Amino acid sequence: MLILTRSVEAELMVKGSRFLAEITPVESQAEARETLKAFKQKYADATHVCHAFIAGLGREVMGMSDDGEPSGTAGRPMLDVVKGRNVTNLLLTVTRWFGGTLLGTGGLVKAYGDSAKLVLDKAFEENAFEEYIEKKEFLFEIPYDIFDKVKHSIKDLHIQDLKEDFTSSIVVSGKIYASEAEVLTSILTNLTNGKTLVTLF
Repeated sequence: MLILTRSVEAELMVKGSRFLAEITPVESQAEARETLKAFKQKYADATHVCHAFIAGLGREVMGMSDDGEPSGTAGRPMLDVVKGRNVTNLLLTVTRWFGGTLLGTGGLVKAYGDSAKLVLDKAFEENAFEEYIEKKEFLFEIPYDIFDKVKHSIKDLHIQDLKEDFTSSIVVSGKIYASEAEVLTSILTNLTNGKTLVTLF
């Protein structure tokens, strides 16, 4: 299963109407809702901001909206395009500025479907997807004198979003591949003679 790592956009003009398609990484329905709200504020001058989203490793959470377009002409074709790819954890929005010519239901289905295909194809071309790998968040606290030794020992692990907080000691947090969580715990236990506890969540 592929997940989106960054936002991508593409644009289509159909008989004077402008269709701006954007895909944004999201991990839940709540996050999709918040992101959509921000888009609607950003594009307050648009005629419609239609969307489809899909989230969860099993793609168990899905949603869509025609946002005032005739029922079934926007959200459904957009969601169908997303479902046709091996992807998850993304919100697809297509923002339309009406150009004065009615497209009819068939024309709308094509325009929204084509917009969805265009932005997804662009995202694949730009390598904006990566294979989903389960990760765990971690947190541990170490004294200053072993900081360099710890950094050196964990440098080959797959760690993302690393944060180091320097106070009276050093609090280190981030995300690690779930398959490497036990290795991290083991390294810290050995380096600190069991004094450092790694919290995984």
